[in-house]
Amino acid sequence: MSFIKGVDISVQNEIEQLGAKYFKNGKEFDVIEILKDFNINAVRLRLWYDPYDENNRPYGGGTNDLPVTIKIAERAKSKNMQFLLDFHYSDFWADPEIQKKPKAWEDLSGEALEEAVYNYTLETIKELSRNGVMPDMVQIGNEITNGFLWPDGKFDNVETMTKLLSKGVCAVKDFNPDIKTVIHLDNGGNNKLYREWFDKVSPNLNFDIIGLSYYPFWHGTLEELSHNMNDISSRYNKDVMIVETAFPFTIEKAENQTGIFTQEHEKIVPYKANEQGQSQFMHDLMKVIKAVDNNRGLGFFYWEPTWINIGKAYWSKEPGIRYLNKEVSLANVWYNLALFDYKGNALPALEVIRDF
Repeated sequence: MSFIKGVDISVQNEIEQLGAKYFKNGKEFDVIEILKDFNINAVRLRLWYDPYDENNRPYGGGTNDLPVTIKIAERAKSKNMQFLLDFHYSDFWADPEIQKKPKAWEDLSGEALEEAVYNYTLETIKELSRNGVMPDMVQIGNEITNGFLWPDGKFDNVETMTKLLSKGVCAVKDFNPDIKTVIHLDNGGNNKLYREWFDKVSPNLNFDIIGLSYYPFWHGTLEELSHNMNDISSRYNKDVMIVETAFPFTIEKAENQTGIFTQEHEKIVPYKANEQGQSQFMHDLMKVIKAVDNNRGLGFFYWEPTWINIGKAYWSKEPGIRYLNKEVSLANVWYNLALFDYKGNALPALEVIRDF
């Protein structure tokens, strides 16, 4: 397998509907074509079960139901890119702070919930295959550091959580044993966390790849990331892959937006929040992944590099905020972490990725 230079572009369908355009050397192109020209060879796409309210109003953030996922996957596959499918097993965002069951599964538990995970996973892969976009890799849950499908699958209930994960893995392998399965945690620089988690789970879960989120402004140093990847790949005999990462190209605030990366973050990272700093970070990150012992570092996926500052391409719409029942900004908080500037021009970091 060649070194994965991937992107998570799950927001793409929605942001283009809002008018996003992308440019390379001043000329407008389809964004997938631009990414391919910079040797991007894989996409990661999140999948939500039912991202709509009772009145069929979308939750936002890409509204990544199965038809949207198929549409973006078709574009990537037409450029011969690999495809990593990211099951959230939720109707909307799933991360260490929130892992809500799909609305349709709220009353399920025990074997009924296990069966739901298996059947949903299997039927989804079948439908993707029927549409000519069978994934090369499948992620069973998203940033499941604290478990998934709460409350049943909380990490505190490790036996139940592992059974639910196993059902997802089995569904993938029953359809096609060649599809690689990924288990994904956040906080990629935290070796103690990864040891505690996989020491409990890995003896009873047969999967292929450990996926890590690594944002240098949240998840420790590159040295800590390097140590963790080397340790866990050896300890659990697994390939490792950064399935989420990003770094800002500017600290300059976009109009009417609230950025997730602030000047306070810039004080704790060894890179300036500018185009050169973004480029240097990506170079250094790829070196760290490539240097994992025994060639077990598979590559990376840059998270939402095309989520530029445009229209109402927000993290959530009003129905999504009500569904999550938590404070989520009605804004594009990612605008300065893309690989395209505010006007949609490809940034130098893409050249660094191409030439690595």
